[in-house]
Amino acid sequence: MTSTGSFPVSESEPVGILADEHIALPIVSSEVVFTGAIWDVRRETFDYNGDQITREFVDHTGAVAVLAIDDEDRILLIKQYRHPVRSREWEIPAGLLDVADEDPLEAAKRELAEEVDLAAASWSVLSDYVTTPGGNNEAIRVYLARQLSDTEAFAREDEEADIEKRWVPLDEALDAVVGRRIQNPSLVVAVYAASVARSRGWSTLGPEDAPWPQREVVRSSRQPS
Repeated sequence: MTSTGSFPVSESEPVGILADEHIALPIVSSEVVFTGAIWDVRRETFDYNGDQITREFVDHTGAVAVLAIDDEDRILLIKQYRHPVRSREWEIPAGLLDVADEDPLEAAKRELAEEVDLAAASWSVLSDYVTTPGGNNEAIRVYLARQLSDTEAFAREDEEADIEKRWVPLDEALDAVVGRRIQNPSLVVAVYAASVARSRGWSTLGPEDAPWPQREVVRSSRQPS
């Protein structure tokens, strides 16, 4: 057995189901040190193994993303300009959970309609992930949308005004991910997860209202400053 700090590590001992562990540590102080138009930066001091540690991180609203797939196993991608990375990225429809008390599934339906003019009769949870856990608390839920139909065209603005849409076979998208030609995290996660789910007869999908523990952890951890 080896050890790292005060935590013993053994490669031979059974660990049960592999899963992240949510821990409620004592928070000594918490304050917003920067207020932005969309996100804030929070500074927190917490107790960890007898020490007090201070960290600053982006306090994020969270988001949803949608992998729309048709009966021919084609997925709908959009190309949109993203200024921080100075690129027009291939992505999937996505949006912030910035409407108070909006259900994530309803937000996903709204984004699918607003960004690509589609509705879906079948919804499942494809994957949950956190984007940059060392620097922000953004949690994203990726839905799989099937049984698609057209909706009324939505008037898009700003960077969304010139969105390019393309239907791409799932296998072609997987090749682009493996070939490092597309890098948007929600798209990468969605393509990998959908490829695995399809290979297992879609048995890994979660119900549309599956619990989302990480989002609840983030929401419950927010404190007034």
